[in-house]
Parts: sequence; C-alpha cells; structure tokens
Amino acid sequence: MDLGIKGRVAVVAASSRGLGKAVAEALAAEGVKLALCARDESALAETASAIRDRWQTEVFHQALDVTNETDVKTFVAETRRRLGDVSICVTNAGGPPPGHFAAFSPQDWRSAFELNFMSTLFLIAQVLEGMRAQKWGRVVTITSTAVKQPIDGLILSNGIRGAVVGLMKSLANEYGPENVLFNNVCPGRFDTARMRNNARKQAVAENVSVEEIVQRVAQRIPLRRAGDPAEFGAMVAFLCSEKASYVTGASILVDGGLVSGV
Repeated sequence: MDLGIKGRVAVVAASSRGLGKAVAEALAAEGVKLALCARDESALAETASAIRDRWQTEVFHQALDVTNETDVKTFVAETRRRLGDVSICVTNAGGPPPGHFAAFSPQDWRSAFELNFMSTLFLIAQVLEGMRAQKWGRVVTITSTAVKQPIDGLILSNGIRGAVVGLMKSLANEYGPENVLFNNVCPGRFDTARMRNNARKQAVAENVSVEEIVQRVAQRIPLRRAGDPAEFGAMVAFLCSEKASYVTGASILVDGGLVSGV
C-alpha cells in the first residue's frame, strides 16, 4: 500500500534503537526524509547510515537530550534548513524508572515529567506552526499500555503518561480543523534489546534461563509471543500517513491483546 507520504519530512525521537528505530525504518520504506535524534551518538550514527544505505532516502541525525528545550529547538531548526518543513513528528523518550509510590521523591516526579511530558511538548511546539502552514500534519507519541491499564510497579509511568494522552487529545480537538492530527500508540511487549536485557536481569535474579523469562512473558499475551518491532513501526507509519486522514485523538494499543480492558 502506498501511504501517500513520499518526500515528506519526519522527526523521529529516540530512534537509534528499539521501537523508535523501527518507526524510522517504516517511514524510510515509504520514502520519507528523516531527522533522527537520540542521546547515543554512536548508535544513532550507525542507524542513520544503515537507513540511508538501504532505502536511499535523506537522513539527518543529531545526538541530543529531548528534555533540553534549546537542543530541541536547534535540532528542528537544522532539520528545516536541511530537509524542509516538518510534517510528521514522532515523539519518544523511553520510560521513567520502575518502583512504587513510597520510593520516589518530588524530584523523581519532576524528572519523569520532564522526560515524558515536557519532551513531547518541546517537540510539538517546534513543529506545529509549520504543520499549520501546510494544512497537513501528523504527530504520534510512543507511549505505553499504562495509559489504558496501569502497570504494577511503574507508578511514575502510570501517572505521567496519562497527562501526555490528555495533552494529545486536547491538541487533536484544537487543531483538527487545520488537518493536523494527533494520536498515541501504546506498545505492549516487543522483542527489543531492552526487553532482552530486562529478561537477563530477571533470569539472573531468579537463577533461571533467559528463555524461561521470555516464555513466561509470552504466556500472558493472547498471541503467545512478543511483538516484532517492525509490526509496531507499521502501525505508526500508517498513522503518519495520508491513509489515516480520519484518525485523530486516539490511543491505539499494539500489544497482541495484552491489555484486558475493552
């Protein structure tokens, strides 16, 4: 399917690896010009080079901290100079640390707010006017199933990510008349390096194999497997496309049926 976005310019945050990288690859396959950012310069440069070589599309990359407003402004301005006006923005920043309420200080909450909420706000603020001028824009946040069903032991994520969804719904209402669409995508368990690393830590703690931990996770998912990151990338690419022109203000699960709510 031709998604109708060839030649458009997309910013994809936290895209050096994992789900962010999968999104960048899916957009590159559609002929989108990419601006990638992440903290790890080495991994980011490697990803940018691989995407450029495979799909023969323009790729600009810059290492930065998405919680730094000045860095975000500079990055988007340079993207505009090199590639043109941004019409697709995928926000992503990983998650705050696990733990229960009593373990965290007010500063921990502020840090989580900066990481997940303010980073999203900074990116949107830099791309929105250009999207309004084009009368075409797609903003997608990579969030969590926690916005549908709180996850035990992830109180910071449960609390802050709900605020991001509220922001996105409000923006969808406000800018819908200008054809700027805002959606959230909520990933479940995906077979990424991060998931494997967490499985290794748990396996050591319990003195069992990594595969036993992976299979235990899979048994809680109706599809009985973790997702392929490419499956996640495909959903985000669709939401960023011309084909998703009547979808806005939505929070879409990509979780193999993991969340039990209707």
